Amino acid sequence: MKRIQYHRYGGPGVMRLEDFEPARPGPGEVLVRVKAAAANPMDWKIRNGELKIMTGRRFPRGMGHDFAGVVVAVGAHVTRLAVGDEVLGGVGLKAAGTFAEMVVAEEKAVVTKPASLSWAQAAAIPVVGLTAFQAMVNTGRLHAGHAVFIHGCLGGVGRSAAQLALAHGATVGGSCRDTAAHEARDLGIAPIVEFDFDATELMGRFDVVLDTAGTLPVRTARALLKPGGRIIDITPTPAKFVRSVLPGPFRVLIGKPVVADLAAVAQAAGKGILRLPVARTVPLDKAIAALTELERDHTPRGGKLVITTE
Repeated sequence: MKRIQYHRYGGPGVMRLEDFEPARPGPGEVLVRVKAAAANPMDWKIRNGELKIMTGRRFPRGMGHDFAGVVVAVGAHVTRLAVGDEVLGGVGLKAAGTFAEMVVAEEKAVVTKPASLSWAQAAAIPVVGLTAFQAMVNTGRLHAGHAVFIHGCLGGVGRSAAQLALAHGATVGGSCRDTAAHEARDLGIAPIVEFDFDATELMGRFDVVLDTAGTLPVRTARALLKPGGRIIDITPTPAKFVRSVLPGPFRVLIGKPVVADLAAVAQAAGKGILRLPVARTVPLDKAIAALTELERDHTPRGGKLVITTE
């Protein structure tokens, strides 16, 4: 089997497409033949070593966390999934390795793929959709009538959070590039501001502030909040973890595999409530160049980069 992996932390140049031997699925795990896998910023942040306090120093490490594919083997105690099931899911920070022909994943992080979704559409969902759902519904305790502000509302998590919040009856404002404001309006987001906005006119208007870019000053986020509101940041750093355990509205969120949450996200996508555009698909043997371009030049814009194996 082939997968994209690296033997030390570093820039795009450390990635290699190499042979590897897939592990046999252990208790509670499934082996999946990958049909498609989507790229996320966390993929290169981990490879760069930004989260090595959590991911460790065991190499080689695979790249990628999102996938869609077909179950080809199951481990002991797997009860929900069977060989032949079409699925979507993700793997943990330490595991990684979905930019590959096969991957082992925990059953709790895998759900059945809605028939209405293509492989590429399904692969685009897990990490960003689950993170957005847990930010809005679990951590944000979202209710109909709430007001949400999303810093970076057109990224994968931001777009997902906006659609899920609107589906729950909330109103959504957000920040994005001025040249993309029309996309935000089409999603139903208002007001829309640029990234370096002045918070004065928006003070005290929001129940939840979600920072998907990790660049919103906490002082600004606090100014946007209503009394009792919540600030959620999805780009962890050691300093943010410290702030998160202190009293106050600030919380760092890392999405966790919860079957019910991922199933809800998949169902929303299957019904067309959650729509994540795919900007480009590339085969596995051309993926390193595409991943490098995405990391360095932020292209393609406007959707996901998806790696396919067929």
